[in-house]
Amino acid sequence: MTDLTGHIALVTGSSRGIGQAIALALARNGVDIAVNFISRKEAAQGTVERIMALGRKAIAVQADVSVSSEVDRMVQDVRSELGEIEILVNNAAIAKQRSIEEVTEADWDETIAVNLKSAFLLTQAVIPGMRERGWGRIINISSGAAQTGGIMGPHYTASKAGIEGLTRAYAAGLVKEGITVNAIAPSIIRTDMMQGMNEMADRIPLGRMGHVDEIAEAVVFVSGNGYLTGQTICMNGGLYFR
Repeated sequence: MTDLTGHIALVTGSSRGIGQAIALALARNGVDIAVNFISRKEAAQGTVERIMALGRKAIAVQADVSVSSEVDRMVQDVRSELGEIEILVNNAAIAKQRSIEEVTEADWDETIAVNLKSAFLLTQAVIPGMRERGWGRIINISSGAAQTGGIMGPHYTASKAGIEGLTRAYAAGLVKEGITVNAIAPSIIRTDMMQGMNEMADRIPLGRMGHVDEIAEAVVFVSGNGYLTGQTICMNGGLYFR
C-alpha cells in the first residue's frame, strides 16, 4: 500500500454523510483535504475543523460541480491553497425518488448533470496535474442501483450506471500513466437520504444498513493501491454478488 501522507485530495459533496466520512478517513491517513460543498457552508467548515484537529491541512471550497466554470475555479483555488490535486473523489450526487411515470425531463437533466457530468468535468480538470506527477487516484462513488435498478428511478439508475462506464473508460486511457480510476458502489447506507427507511435493512442479508465509515475505508484502500484500476467495488452486505 502506498503511504498517503502529504498527498492532496478533493472530495466533492463532503460537508456531510459519505463524503464527510471519506474526507475524515483520508485525513487520518495523512492526506490534506479540500472539502467541496454547494450550500452547506457551516457543515463544510465543521468538516474542515475536524480534519485540522487531526493535524492535516483543509479548506472548504464552494462550487456547483455540474457547472464547468465553477469546477475550473474550484480546482484553481485548491491548487493555490493546498497544491495539485492527487486524489479526486467524485462523491457529490442528488437522489430525487421518482417513479417511471413521474420522472420528468427536468429530473433527468438535473440528475445526469450533478451525478455524472460532474465526474467528467472534474476528472478532465485534474488529469493534467496527475500526468505531470505520474501519479493519481480517481475514485467515483456509484451505487448498487447501477446493478439492481434501485428504488430512486430511471434517472438516478442511469446516472450511476454512467459513472461505472466513465470509470472504465478513464481507467483504460490512463492506466500507463500512473493514474488509477475505480468506482465504489454502496447499497443502502445509513445516511440522511435513508432517514425513515429503516425497513430497507430487511433486504440486506447481513441484517443491517452499511455505515459511512465502511465506505470511507474502501476509498482509503483504493487510494493506496497502485494495481487496482477499472473496477467497481460493490459494498452491499450481500444484497447481490457481481
